[in-house]
Amino acid sequence: MTSPHLARPEAPATAPRLIATDLDGTLLRDDKSVSERTVASLAAAERAGIEVFFVTGRPARWMDVVSEHVHGHGLAICANGAAVVDLHAGGTFLEVRPLERPVALDVVRTLREAAPGTTFAVELTTGIHYEPDYPPFFLDPGATVATAEKLLFEEAPGAAAPVLKLLAQHPELDPDAFLATAREAAGELASITRSSPTALIEISGLGVSKASTLARCCAERGITPQEVVAFGDMPNDIEMLSWAGRSYAMGNAHPDVVAAASGRTADNNEDGVAVIIEQLVTEATRSRRDQ
Repeated sequence: MTSPHLARPEAPATAPRLIATDLDGTLLRDDKSVSERTVASLAAAERAGIEVFFVTGRPARWMDVVSEHVHGHGLAICANGAAVVDLHAGGTFLEVRPLERPVALDVVRTLREAAPGTTFAVELTTGIHYEPDYPPFFLDPGATVATAEKLLFEEAPGAAAPVLKLLAQHPELDPDAFLATAREAAGELASITRSSPTALIEISGLGVSKASTLARCCAERGITPQEVVAFGDMPNDIEMLSWAGRSYAMGNAHPDVVAAASGRTADNNEDGVAVIIEQLVTEATRSRRDQ
């Protein structure tokens, strides 16, 4: 669902000033590498005066794979819009849009009733923590293992680290069916999306998304939606692709993402982002010569 203020602009896209790209399944290949062609295209975009923002569901601590490839401003949008971080400063948090703990607890209770068997992880600004039956997709040696209710408990309200998002996993449900169930049950409490091929959903504060945080960052820079080109492959990218003046679904994208984007490119293993960036840089170079 797209918020009214994030609807696709009616005016045609103008010369791009900013590229917003997802990472996993989009900029990164399946082995989580950044190809030489992609590295070269990112640098060429910056030289052409086009800013690049990495906009991802990843937490700041998993951004090392691209930290050497962010130029200029050094900023990235992480945790599906819940955080803006400075990669030049080791992932320092510049802005946090948290999921309040009482709301998170309401979501946990609601989803336990709507989808029995759901297990949770809690992503904080300080790290991730799991329930005993939650299957972690990245092992974190500093994780606490306890029920979500205990993980979200605060002895002094407001004193604990901010919650960036909840992750909820179901061992049996179809991924899209789980997302639909969660949105129907708890969509009035929080923003709910998914980026995994498994039945794993991600839950942020109400109104927090890649699109809404990107819109804020662009507004601060005087960049209009029509001047943004966005790339993505999964449902957590849909609002961002719908908001940007030009957007591209990857060749490997979820069908709903293809429907939301204004264009399509090659898949992530074929450097689909680089293919389009090279075209944008050529356009920008030709435009400067014609002026």
